[in-house]
Amino acid sequence: MSVHKEIKKITTHTLHEMKVKGEKIAMLTAYDFSMAKMLDDAGIDILLVGDSASNVMAGHETTLPITLDQMIYHAQSVVRAVNRALVVVDLPFGSYQGNTKRALESSIRIMKESGAHAVKLEGGSEVADSVRRILSAGIPVMGHLGLTPQSIYKFGTYTVRAKEEVEAAKLISDSKVLEQSGCFAIVLEKIPSKLAEEVSKKLIIPTIGIGAGQHTDGQVLVTHDMLGINKEFHPRFLRRYLNTYDLVSEAVKNYNADVKSGNFPNEKESY
Repeated sequence: MSVHKEIKKITTHTLHEMKVKGEKIAMLTAYDFSMAKMLDDAGIDILLVGDSASNVMAGHETTLPITLDQMIYHAQSVVRAVNRALVVVDLPFGSYQGNTKRALESSIRIMKESGAHAVKLEGGSEVADSVRRILSAGIPVMGHLGLTPQSIYKFGTYTVRAKEEVEAAKLISDSKVLEQSGCFAIVLEKIPSKLAEEVSKKLIIPTIGIGAGQHTDGQVLVTHDMLGINKEFHPRFLRRYLNTYDLVSEAVKNYNADVKSGNFPNEKESY
């Protein structure tokens, strides 16, 4: 019997067991009650309340504008829906960088006010002290290396990271630092597949890839991209499992036409 199927509630320990047994971890983003319920019922292992809500829910160009209060609101909505999945919440831009005390305070607010199970932050050695301080309060931390969207203005582009030897070496070093600091897992975003495989083999903790090839211990996608709710985003790593935009658009057009023609509601749909 697989670890995945035996477990009624996914924990950080479950994820470690899954890595040991070679079972892949499935992770998707969630920002609201209804979607989170569907994803949890479908058996997803981790739901990430991502700061990508800034893009897909609020229409911002980057993840930077979303606030801690807004992240807590989204996390509360997701937690209410979940019975099985591990709920991880992104620490938003400005809520932890360069200040371990603020990092701890932000994490405590997320855990107390939302009931989530863990937090996630971006960066390597520069956030190690914050990771340790957050963990000192008993809060599990997930790391994030490679393309770190909160640093987009430093990078200047969303292209693949760590293609050069120096950056690749730093990423490997950072992954070990995060593991030693106590992270229970690390997201590897948009890095070469061979590098992701090397990091995954070196670490005891699981790696979750997005645009990092098939050799990580799990995969994550933004749900709105995977379901085709967004039509504008076409990166190589994205597989669309549904064209929701077109399906919803067609349904709405039919509803609109039925209302205009007087066809809806009919006698059976009236009291």
